[in-house]
Amino acid sequence: MSGEYTEEQVVAAVESLSGAESVQEAERVISQAAPQIQRILGEALAAGGWFDESHDSEVLRVATLPDQDERLTAVRTLLAEEARIATMIGAAIGWSLARELEKTDSGGGEK
Repeated sequence: MSGEYTEEQVVAAVESLSGAESVQEAERVISQAAPQIQRILGEALAAGGWFDESHDSEVLRVATLPDQDERLTAVRTLLAEEARIATMIGAAIGWSLARELEKTDSGGGEK
């Protein structure tokens, strides 16, 4: 992953991932590291303030809205926002992981 990438290169690479096989292969490869990756994601979310008191207040607010339809919409919106944030941070972690892996050769030593 040396150098910078153009927006077009990133878009093309993301499109190439849309096949189920490539995602399944990636899931298989990283499944053993999943607990460590989850820990890193949790630390990044905490460091970014995503799950601090303001988040807890928002969860309480939407969970206790009196109108059922409004409450359901608010909960869905909150979940979607959380998923977007986690996805973006997860992608950044994946990008960083790819850079770290590129530093090492197949024998585990530095390039």
